[in-house]
Amino acid sequence: MSVRVSLVAAARSSSLLAERFDDDRPLDQAGWHEVQLAAQALVPLGAAELRYCSPTARGRATGEALGYAPMAQPALRDCDMGRWRGLTLSDVAAREPAAVDAWLADPRSAPHGGEPLLAFITRIGGWLDTRPAREGSIVAVAEPAVVRAALVYALGAPPSTYWNVDVRPLSTITLTGLPGRWSLRLEAGPR
Repeated sequence: MSVRVSLVAAARSSSLLAERFDDDRPLDQAGWHEVQLAAQALVPLGAAELRYCSPTARGRATGEALGYAPMAQPALRDCDMGRWRGLTLSDVAAREPAAVDAWLADPRSAPHGGEPLLAFITRIGGWLDTRPAREGSIVAVAEPAVVRAALVYALGAPPSTYWNVDVRPLSTITLTGLPGRWSLRLEAGPR
């Protein structure tokens, strides 16, 4: 027996350069347009027995726009960035360059006063490992950071790998397995 978990990165709420830590803004116009373009490929994932989303405005809106009628999961929230919440990386780097360096170098550090990267990855892994261990499928719409954390956890990769995973809005990954034993499943593209 194994469960199939498809993770869909939420559509964007701002341009990549304007991305803010722990952002809870709704989808922007470009995000809505991207959902419309991706819908044909992503709507079939809504046939999953269980449908979830992060509690953010963009996570909920993406799931609803795709017709998933997802249930919000607090455990799928983005990393708690403490006092950096609402700021861009360039804002923080200009104000606290040594703190940013420490945060990027040590997954246990939390110079922002929020959640360390290692704790974030562990929290997302805990959510994965508590999914029902029976045959079936799950779809979850979450922030790109959550999808990255799930991938790092599922592969048992070092936390520093998180920084080398690029998750674009509306991209998907599929994990199959059981709690504590996950595999990445790559799907064939359209023919």
